[in-house]
Amino acid sequence: MDETTQTRLKRLRMRAWHRGTKEMDIILGHFADDRLDALSPDDVELFDALLAENDHDLYQWVTRQMTPPARYAAMIDTVATHAHARLVAGPNPAI
Repeated sequence: MDETTQTRLKRLRMRAWHRGTKEMDIILGHFADDRLDALSPDDVELFDALLAENDHDLYQWVTRQMTPPARYAAMIDTVATHAHARLVAGPNPAI
């Protein structure tokens, strides 16, 4: 049975918010809440694959401590830009 688009997006949000480290929960969870619905089908597929990666690696890629694999570079840049914008915006009680 194929997964519906809405079910898939709900599953991806859940995975984004329940990682293994609080930092990645916050970074990926807020990104998923704010941007997931607007992603193209190809980008949703890429985000799904990204969620299978190790949190330690993801954190280093998003914080630009390490260069991400080429296939993830654009998505990591989008996630990092989103996280930076939230950080610059200041404290948020929803975090």
